[in-house]
Amino acid sequence: MAHRQQLLQVKTGGKSLSNITRQVQGAVLSSGIDMGLCSLFLRHTSASLIIQENADPDVLADLETFLAKLIPEGAHYRHSTEGPDDMPAHIRTALTHTSEQIPVNGGRLVLGTWQGIYLWEHRHHGSLREVVIHVSGE
Repeated sequence: MAHRQQLLQVKTGGKSLSNITRQVQGAVLSSGIDMGLCSLFLRHTSASLIIQENADPDVLADLETFLAKLIPEGAHYRHSTEGPDDMPAHIRTALTHTSEQIPVNGGRLVLGTWQGIYLWEHRHHGSLREVVIHVSGE
């Protein structure tokens, strides 16, 4: 069994969803692994990884609107040293994911037709986010 690991850096522009599918697929291809598993891990506590609809951008907008209503920003949190968007960002991350696992077959991610991999930035200001891509298999 072979293992390959790569660090992907993603510059976010504030609250947004960044499609990282192409970069992850590139790491899978360069790993040389034909069949196995691609594990993704986001090294942050105020952003997340999700697999979601990649065809209609309204889906992503609706997700953002839903979480904004579910987890409002404001001064009502104890943790507020980093601003009114920080604690809500931590809650959003706790309710979503910081890791994903995707099967690999034929040297490609086995995603559904309408699935994409997104880094979801939960803070207002942009940040340099890091995703560890680990591909294992044969």
